[in-house]
Amino acid sequence: MNAQQPIVPDPAGAAIAVRPGEQAEIELKLLAPQAILEKLREMPVIVQHARNRGVVRQLETVYYDTPERALFQRGMSLRVRRSGKHFIQTLKLLPDIGRPLARWQWETSVDGMTPDLAQLPVAEIGDPLTTLTPDALVPAFATRVRRHARQLDLPDASVEIAFDVGTIEAGTRQEVLSEIELELKSGNAGALFDLGTQLLDAAPLQVGTRSKAERGYALAFDVVQPAAKAEPINITAEHAVDDVIALLGGACWHHLLRNHAVAKEGSDPEGVHQMRIALRRLRTICALFRREIPSPSFEAINSEARWLMRQLGQTRDWDVFATTIVSRVATTTPEVDFGGLRDAIERQRKSNYSSLQAVLDDPRYSRFLLSLGHWVERRRWRNDIDSDALAVLSQPMPALADKILARQQRKVRKRGTHFRQLDTAARHSLRIELKRLRYAAEFFLPLYTGHAPAKRYVARLARLQKSLGRVCDIASIRGLLGSVRQGDQAALHLAIGTVTGWQARDEIAAATTLRKKWRRFKATPAFWGR
Repeated sequence: MNAQQPIVPDPAGAAIAVRPGEQAEIELKLLAPQAILEKLREMPVIVQHARNRGVVRQLETVYYDTPERALFQRGMSLRVRRSGKHFIQTLKLLPDIGRPLARWQWETSVDGMTPDLAQLPVAEIGDPLTTLTPDALVPAFATRVRRHARQLDLPDASVEIAFDVGTIEAGTRQEVLSEIELELKSGNAGALFDLGTQLLDAAPLQVGTRSKAERGYALAFDVVQPAAKAEPINITAEHAVDDVIALLGGACWHHLLRNHAVAKEGSDPEGVHQMRIALRRLRTICALFRREIPSPSFEAINSEARWLMRQLGQTRDWDVFATTIVSRVATTTPEVDFGGLRDAIERQRKSNYSSLQAVLDDPRYSRFLLSLGHWVERRRWRNDIDSDALAVLSQPMPALADKILARQQRKVRKRGTHFRQLDTAARHSLRIELKRLRYAAEFFLPLYTGHAPAKRYVARLARLQKSLGRVCDIASIRGLLGSVRQGDQAALHLAIGTVTGWQARDEIAAATTLRKKWRRFKATPAFWGR
């Protein structure tokens, strides 16, 4: 279990096809120091609903993989756990995009701490298990945990709450483990968020976004957590509007959590970018549905998503400045010294990432994640609406999709009136509506798979949005340049002037291209309502 070179897991691991079974683990993880866990053990909500004092166990777990980490690369983890005299082998998959709390798993008894693949439904699970031999697996890392578990009988669910304290171990490396696991045994998954929120009310907790296995791989092999893009959501014509909102909202929750660790570590600028995309998609859902379903919950979710987007915004702006703009200009003007400008930008980036880390540690962020999960699992948009809105929720999605897309396209065209004369603020407003139209088109695209024009429309929309984004970014960079104008460093000011000149040239060229793409988009026929 020696540390090796950094690796990046294959995002395609999430796409493994598995036949649904009864072995879906639905779990919410909360993180806190051990002292806080001790304080929470006897909370009234736990004592009142616990069947008994619970059970304390010492759990020794070894995780296995091939030397090439074939299981990890496919989004799997395989472990053998000893609890007393019993040995349990468990294979887990990545969370389901449609149910972000759910992880498919298979548990079987084995004779010792060595895995036995013959006990697993290998044919059902598929590669790479079908090609593995027993001797191909080696220990990767281990955990040693003291677990205090209690069964809670809540009003509409049975939940196991486990207080885990221990270590993750990989060779000479070690990491403290201190967390609460809430596992749904039966009933409504919304109960996990109800309970999680009550625990957060009593102590500062963080929502856990990585499993023990993910943390173990990071510790043992210096795994670089990759940023994750939004995954396709398979909406069908048979889905009711109510189900579609739940699917879309759950996908946004999953997308947000999968990028939390990357954004917080600052290891890849794409992490912050993808978190912002997840939030924009979430806000788009709120904007698209609230006319027909005027639930106050849409505005509540939108408000907190807007707050978090603002916290991420400055960090994203400096990332774009550092990783694209300066590098491109420096390549074309090698005679200019950009060292001072790069140093100034990097100081700003570090400052913004430091501020962002504080935001992601803030209880307000944890509360937002819990409220979003609660909103999805409890389908809170059903609350405080009249019978007409309830009737809309029960309708099949296609008819409403046509209506939403047509309405959003009208908004885009209205914002784009007198396109050539739009100022910076008006272009920004148009960009927002374009993004909403694009996300709406992508959300509902599976409903129109039989229409070739659908993909053409989305492609032209994406190209227009990208061009408009480039123009808007130029305006943002202009403001950032102003914030690094300090001192009398001639080289720094020369670099700033060079970037400013290139940006002005790019703005003129981009404006011409943008007008062409706007005309082309306006001429593209709608793919809905046919």
